[in-house]
Amino acid sequence: MTDTAAAAPVRPGYRYYVLAVLVLIYALNFLDRQIIGILAAPLKAHFELSDAQFGLLGGIAFASVYSTLAIPLAWLADRFSRVWIMTGALAVWSGFTALCGVATSYGQLFLFRMGVGVGEAGGVAPAYSLIADYFPPSQRARALAVFAFGIPIGTAAGTLVGGLLAVAYDWRVAFVVVGLLGLLLAPLLRLTVRDPRRGGTDAAAAVPVAPEAAPVAATPASPASKRVGAVASMVMLTVGAAALAVAAMFYLTTGEQNPALTWAFGGLLATVIGVSLWIARITASAVIPKKSFWLLALGAASSSICGYGVAGWLPLFFMRSFGLTLGQTAWYYAGIAMVGGTLGIWMGGFIADKLSKRGKGAYPLTPAIAFLISAPCFILAMNSPWLIGLIFPGGGTNAQQLIVAFLIFLIPTGLNLAWLGPVTAAVQHLVPAAMRSTASALFLLVNNLLGIAVGFYYFGWMSDLLAPRFGDESLRWAIYTGMGFYLLAALLLIGASRTLKKDWVA
Repeated sequence: MTDTAAAAPVRPGYRYYVLAVLVLIYALNFLDRQIIGILAAPLKAHFELSDAQFGLLGGIAFASVYSTLAIPLAWLADRFSRVWIMTGALAVWSGFTALCGVATSYGQLFLFRMGVGVGEAGGVAPAYSLIADYFPPSQRARALAVFAFGIPIGTAAGTLVGGLLAVAYDWRVAFVVVGLLGLLLAPLLRLTVRDPRRGGTDAAAAVPVAPEAAPVAATPASPASKRVGAVASMVMLTVGAAALAVAAMFYLTTGEQNPALTWAFGGLLATVIGVSLWIARITASAVIPKKSFWLLALGAASSSICGYGVAGWLPLFFMRSFGLTLGQTAWYYAGIAMVGGTLGIWMGGFIADKLSKRGKGAYPLTPAIAFLISAPCFILAMNSPWLIGLIFPGGGTNAQQLIVAFLIFLIPTGLNLAWLGPVTAAVQHLVPAAMRSTASALFLLVNNLLGIAVGFYYFGWMSDLLAPRFGDESLRWAIYTGMGFYLLAALLLIGASRTLKKDWVA
C-alpha cells in the first residue's frame, strides 16, 4: 500500500496493534537466528566441528549477507511498500531456517544460514522506519524499545523451543518447526499492517517554521551531495576487485583452495558492500560525514561483539562449566534472556526518552553507563561458586550457585540490550524521514557485520586458542577477554553524546 493510500489519521489502538505485530515478527527474526546457539552441542557433535568452525557458522555465514543486503532492501523500503518487503523477507528467512533441518553437510548448513541472513536483511530497517512513522518523536525511543522486546522474546523462545525439540526429537526437527511457524505468520503481516505516511508524526509534532528556516538536510540532494557515498562505494568495489584477483592468483599459482576461497569470499563481500553503497549513495553521503553516526554505529557494534557473541555461546558455557544438560540449559537461559532482556530494553528506552528533554546526548549516554556496569556483572555471574563461597562455607550447593548466577546474569543481560531503544532512535534523527530505512540499514551494516560476524567467531576462536591451557573451561576465559569490548563501546557512545546535538535532524 502506498503512503498516499494510508495517509488517514492513525487510531492509537491500531498504532499499538502494529507495534505488537512488528514485535512478533522481530521475535521470529531472533528465534531463527539465535536457535543455533542452543543447538551448538548437537551440531558440533554431528558435523564434528571445532569451536572456531561453529563460530563461522553462527557468525559470518549469517552476518555477511544479513548486513550487506539490508542496504538495497532498505533503499527499496524507502521508495516502495515496507510491509510487502518485510512480508517477503519473513517468508525467505523462515524457509531457509526450515531448510537448515535437512542439511547433510557443514557446507550445506553454512549456505542455508546465509539464506536465513538474506531474508532477515529485509526485516529490521523497514520496521524501524514504520515505527518512526507511527509514533511521534516524544514516544519514539520507547516504541523502538518495545519493538526490541522481540530480541529477548525471540532469544528465549529459540533457546527453549529449540532445546526442548532437540531433546525430544533431534536438532533437525527444531529447525523445521520454527521455520514453518514463520511461513504461517507471513500473511498476518501483509493483510493487517498498513504503510503510514512517511514523516507524518514528525510533521504533526513540529513547530511551524519559515521556509528559509527549514533544515538543509531535508532538501533534495544535489549531485555534489552524492559524492561521499559514491567515493565510499568505489573504494569498496576496488577492494573487492583486488581481493578477487588475489584469490585467482592463489588458485592458479598454488592450486590451494582454502586461501583462494577465503580471499574470494572477502572479495565478494566487499563487492556487495560497494554495490549497496552505490545504491544508497545519497543517504550514505548524508550520514558518512557525521561523527555521531560512526560513534553510534561503532559503539553499538563493540557492544554487539559481546552481546551477540556471549548470547550465542552462553548455552554451551552452561553445559560445559555449570554441568547442565541440553534441556536444563534451554529452560535456564531462556529465563535469563526473557526476564533480563525485556527489563533492560524497556528501561533503556524509557530513561532515554525522559533524559532527552535535558539534551540529545542522553540517548547514547544512557547505554554507555549500562555497558560500564555490564562487564563486571558478567564476570561475577560466571563465578557464582566463588561469590556464594563468601557467604556459605564450601561454596554452597549446586542449586544455590545456579540461583545466584541466574539473578546476577539478569543484570548484564538487561544492561547490554539497553542501547537498542536510545541508539536506534538517535539514528532515526540523523537524516530526514524519507531516508530512515536506508540510514538504519547503514547503521546495521556496521553494527551487525562487526557484532555478529566478529562476535560469534571471536569467542569460538579464542576458546580454541585457550583450550590447550584451560580445557573445557576455555570458553569461560574466552568470554572474560571479550568484556573489554564493553569498555570500548562506552567510550565511543560517550563521544557520541558530545556530537549528537550538532548532527540531529528534525
